[in-house]
Amino acid sequence: MPTAQHVPDILSPEFAADPYPAYRVMRDSAPLIWHEATRSYIVSRYEDVERVFKDKNNQFTTDNYDWQLEPVHGRTILQLSGREHAVRRALVAPAFRGSDLQEKFLPFIERNSRELIDAFRHTGSADLVADYATRLPVNVIADMLGLDKADHTRFHRWYTSVIAFLGNLSGDPEVTAAGQRTRVEFAEYMLPIIRRRRDHPGDDLLSTLCAAEVDGVSMSDEDIKAFCSLLLAAGGETTDKAIAGIFANLLLHPEQLAAVREDRSLIAGAFAETLRYTPPVHMIMRQSATEVVLSGGTVPAGATVTCLIGAANRDENRYRDPDRFDVFREDLTTTTAFSAAADHLAFALGRHFCVGALLAKAEVETGVNQLLDAMPDVRLADGFDPVEKGVFTRGPQSLPVRFTPVTPVTPVMD
Repeated sequence: MPTAQHVPDILSPEFAADPYPAYRVMRDSAPLIWHEATRSYIVSRYEDVERVFKDKNNQFTTDNYDWQLEPVHGRTILQLSGREHAVRRALVAPAFRGSDLQEKFLPFIERNSRELIDAFRHTGSADLVADYATRLPVNVIADMLGLDKADHTRFHRWYTSVIAFLGNLSGDPEVTAAGQRTRVEFAEYMLPIIRRRRDHPGDDLLSTLCAAEVDGVSMSDEDIKAFCSLLLAAGGETTDKAIAGIFANLLLHPEQLAAVREDRSLIAGAFAETLRYTPPVHMIMRQSATEVVLSGGTVPAGATVTCLIGAANRDENRYRDPDRFDVFREDLTTTTAFSAAADHLAFALGRHFCVGALLAKAEVETGVNQLLDAMPDVRLADGFDPVEKGVFTRGPQSLPVRFTPVTPVTPVMD
């Protein structure tokens, strides 16, 4: 089996600057490699990552989250399996689909998006990352949970610390310590609020979680705190990078931006293609329950498996011309792109498919629509070239744009 020495190291500056050439080498000549620094087997081909995620034969577990997630979140739904997982998912899932999403939470998304845009719509310039993308999902989650949006700075610091912990592949002790501090700080903030909400429930998601019961099972204060921590980190970081990513991709392809501006039904396709082409999360780990044969070799039982979503989503054996961004792509099904039947792998697949996929879709579609209305001639600032940053999660760090301010229409009074 090839080792990490035969391909660009995922911890190298070269890889961090641009992982896509390395992904190509891996898929072509080293689809399964042992990576000593992370003590994991790295898989990069679509067929293998899809197989790990779908796990039809129960060959993979999420036991890796015991050390990857639990130190910062507490025990989360991602670590559960079997009936325990099914019941916990049934407790939280209704809030992220159907009538709850449409009637209760879509208004939060629309209002928060509008408030952020109102702060810069008349200026003719904005940084879509700093002024919008990093703020919208956190503000929406705070509203959903009935938390004080004045604590936005703390929320953002916490989820940034958690994501850094998850992506701490090199084992930096300062990053580890910061993540562990965040768990303590978030618990001190959240647990009293949960207890108050049990005594005085409202119409928010936190109250719903406190009252939820399936088959006689309800969530403890610790369960709810861990889920809120996970929601803040996963929902904040990934949607943040997805919004930045879709605009970066469209701004770099003006003809496709023009098409989306004219036909807003293309937004869902543009988002699905962004998830394939530049996914917010580039790698997700699993643990093998048994010995498993994958492309390029055998993974022993009990091993950590690092699934490279960023590589698999550009596999030329799955997608035609995979290094091209194309909102009209015919080999990516938009109608299933936000369900467990998705063609791309950005939300994972199978029983651990991202529970917040439809929330992310609602945030991105609302945001893109409102931003295009406010900035009909939006363009990148002169001389700026969007650069992705990150290894575990990845996206533009800045996206300065210019546009002609749209003057609001004042109604004529008789």
